[in-house]
Amino acid sequence: MHRKALYPGTFDPITLGHVDVIERAARIFERLVVAVAETTLKEPLFSLEERVALAREVTAGFGNVEVDTFRGLLVDYARARGIHVLVRGIRAFSDFEFEFQMALTNRKMAPDVETLFLMPKEDYSYLSSSTVREVAELGGDTSSFVPPPVQAALERKYRR
Repeated sequence: MHRKALYPGTFDPITLGHVDVIERAARIFERLVVAVAETTLKEPLFSLEERVALAREVTAGFGNVEVDTFRGLLVDYARARGIHVLVRGIRAFSDFEFEFQMALTNRKMAPDVETLFLMPKEDYSYLSSSTVREVAELGGDTSSFVPPPVQAALERKYRR
């Protein structure tokens, strides 16, 4: 039985959908590592340090959740931490194709690492970090999309 799991992502920014998946995974596993990706193919709005600080702030109420960073192959990081379960959120069918390919690639590289797909509440099934960034950049209210500390950070970023 696996006692630890890893929930990776860029979390730029962390949304209520992410928090919902974290809450669900934290109920399933004794220990959950939220792993913030150091490198990304896209230019993040928030620095690595900011993304980690926000993730730590919004997960502080979960006694079995830790926030860390990783670089390179996710399966290498998971193995180094002794973790054999990756948690991935699936919002819609469009997410499934990408996540399915990634899970199969990870399985080929690390057959001992499983991927568990969790769906967020339907209230968050449409929500993405890129949508949140766009709403914030255009001056919209993000309070129903992100936790209060993230909303405040977005307002600071886009303060004109």
